[in-house]
Amino acid sequence: MQDFISIADIDRGKMEDLFTLAARLKRDRNGRNDLAGKTVAMIFHKPSLRTRVSFEVGIHELGAHPMYVTDAEIKMGQRESIYDIGKVLSRYVHGIMIRTFAHSNCTQLADAADVPIINGLTDLNHPCQIMGDILTCIEHGKDPSSMVVAFIGDGNNVANSWVNAAGNLGFELRIGGPSGYEPNAELLAAARGKGATVKIINDPSEAVSGADVVYTDVWASMGQEDEASERRKLFMPYQLNSDLVARAKSDAIVLHCLPAHRGDEITDDVMDGPHSVVFDQAENRLHAQKAVMVDLMGA
Repeated sequence: MQDFISIADIDRGKMEDLFTLAARLKRDRNGRNDLAGKTVAMIFHKPSLRTRVSFEVGIHELGAHPMYVTDAEIKMGQRESIYDIGKVLSRYVHGIMIRTFAHSNCTQLADAADVPIINGLTDLNHPCQIMGDILTCIEHGKDPSSMVVAFIGDGNNVANSWVNAAGNLGFELRIGGPSGYEPNAELLAAARGKGATVKIINDPSEAVSGADVVYTDVWASMGQEDEASERRKLFMPYQLNSDLVARAKSDAIVLHCLPAHRGDEITDDVMDGPHSVVFDQAENRLHAQKAVMVDLMGA
């Protein structure tokens, strides 16, 4: 693995190896030196809680030095070209994580850099999130090759990465949202070309029926704030509430990548209810990302 840009770029075997490594790293958090003496730059164009803290803590726990870099400092593509930034940083650091808007910022940086690039989020993909999500599913007894995942809401970057994962692992993925808000068409076609069962179902009750995993996310992502009011009206029938969760399997787990807008896409009784493993999921971002970093930058 040269970079970690999209789950679609790796295969099932690599994903399974990363899950095994993540589980081992979770059991052994202290005193590791897998990345001793190294420095990892973290470029942020978007605000963050989980990505910032989990990467910084993970880099530290692996014995390396995290370097936080904001777009206000480097003005990628404005003050200096992405190509030049990639070349310069490659002379200083051993790896780069970027959390940005345009997916091309990430791919252009990877093309230029001579060190591994990790996609911490783009408007197209959020691969680190889904690695932590599936690790959580495994911990709670779900089989990634046969589980049924219902993603309820907007076909956003998180949904796109679930589509990529379905293409690799073979589970059934149902996207339940209003017409016109489906995941990326090219990614859907690519996953289905690998034999994935990805269903677009506009009825949320049908999408959730008999599911092992029920997932939701915010209805308006960063950069879509001006659409929030209109989207709220459109997506309210897709709210993850106790009535909807009751249609899933009795041992189904509920996931949300956070931050959550409680009372919109998810209700308090579901977020804090017996099916929710949302905070296990948040923690597992740390362990999954550590596995990716060890794979890319370890000895």
